[in-house]
Amino acid sequence: MSLESYEALSSRARRLIAVYGNNDGPPLRAHLPEVAEAVLGGVRLAVVHETGPATGRERRCAARFPDHDLLVFGHSHIPWDTTAPGGLRLLNPGSPTDRRRQPHATYMTLTLANGLINDVLLHRLAR
Repeated sequence: MSLESYEALSSRARRLIAVYGNNDGPPLRAHLPEVAEAVLGGVRLAVVHETGPATGRERRCAARFPDHDLLVFGHSHIPWDTTAPGGLRLLNPGSPTDRRRQPHATYMTLTLANGLINDVLLHRLAR
């Protein structure tokens, strides 16, 4: 939620793909888009903070991102891994800092190569 944190992450990353969230103020919004898009390992990726209610999420996201293979989102802090009709994979890594109603703080790792999404793992962090 701070420009300093964004800059610290950016300085450590070869490439940082990030979007602003609902708690981010004008300094971050000046540097980050609402939606980020990239092609990584042949996978067409979109990142967005908010996707709306869980009910109907796959259908809504498939309609909003018809030309993508993978959508990474956040906001709820609740891990999510589903595939929409048509093949769009939806991933929410949860949160490594604010677990909300979840039993564990989490993050996700995955491999994108040759147009495929592989090795999706949800990792739990010790308290």
